[in-house]
Amino acid sequence: MPDIRHARILMIATHGFEQSELIEPRNQLRSIGAEVDLATPDGLPIRGWNRTDWGETIEADLKIGEARPDDYDALVLPGGVMNPDKLRTDDATIETVRNFIDTGKVVGAICHAPWLLVQADAIRGRDVTSYQSIRRDVENAGGQWIDRAVVADNGIVTSRGPQDIPAFVAKIVEEIREGPHKRARGI
Repeated sequence: MPDIRHARILMIATHGFEQSELIEPRNQLRSIGAEVDLATPDGLPIRGWNRTDWGETIEADLKIGEARPDDYDALVLPGGVMNPDKLRTDDATIETVRNFIDTGKVVGAICHAPWLLVQADAIRGRDVTSYQSIRRDVENAGGQWIDRAVVADNGIVTSRGPQDIPAFVAKIVEEIREGPHKRARGI
């Protein structure tokens, strides 16, 4: 059972991430001792979206293609509309998501970020939640969509949006403490 104070967590994002969905989970996880790295497509800083307009610029720690899932205990995917929409067409991102899924690591996706799980064929047969507008995408990919603050299915943690961040982070911590999960992609 890994101690969250020794956990390493990878976050993946690009321009247009929902600011609260990256900054708040990152800060909460760091405040309890986890090491959190941010990977972007090119390893350069990215700018957030703060509800209705551009927000803060956040420094990256590495390129997505350089991230080694073996070095991490969990993957966290912030939402926003633009961020996952861009990332779901990025081969390195989808390969990284698949690697985390295939190795049983904890994967958290909030708001529109379950689009990345859809693209990685990781939700078929699973209970999932998301922002309401992508419900049909989740269902068409074989997920069972549930309207709850947080849904966990064998280490895959999903939430609806910024209002659910406390439940989202708490469930990620709980799932990390459980350790790797035995699962197959697209069950």
